[in-house]
Amino acid sequence: MDKKFMVNDLVNDTSQVKVGDKILLSGTIYTARDAAHKKITDLLDCGQKPPFEIKGAAIYYCGPAPAKPNEIIGSCGPTTSARMDIFTPRLLKEGLKIMIGKGKRSDEVTAAIAQNQALYFVATGGIGALLSKTVKAMKIFAFEELGAEAVYELSVEDMPLICATDSTGNSIFNQRRK
Repeated sequence: MDKKFMVNDLVNDTSQVKVGDKILLSGTIYTARDAAHKKITDLLDCGQKPPFEIKGAAIYYCGPAPAKPNEIIGSCGPTTSARMDIFTPRLLKEGLKIMIGKGKRSDEVTAAIAQNQALYFVATGGIGALLSKTVKAMKIFAFEELGAEAVYELSVEDMPLICATDSTGNSIFNQRRK
């Protein structure tokens, strides 16, 4: 049975989840892809505040498709996380605690996850339409000019995820197959 967690509970104690754990995540998460990560990092470099509090945040590497009539969101599957690796160590130092995407992270990011006691989850690729059913509310939050790559605030309920890298740096991508 999958363990159920609220975002805030995991942020306060990332040790509750270990590599390989299957969880159902509920709470507030923010979407951010490459372009949004660049803008956020540029703001931080200039001493300005990002559009949302990075400390304790959960970021989903996703660019949602437009919603059909009477739907909250369109397909919202994960994008390749490695594209954000250049920005991730900085955001982890700023207090980012949860990342959701797909695929392997660099050794530098894996080390930064452990150093900052964060978590990296993978969502199954190719099931964006199913994942959209876990989104209960959505609003554009920042960088509207980026379209699908804008930052959206999502309220999710029971989003199915697998812990790919836990707060000690253990990674499913670095474990030997049995």
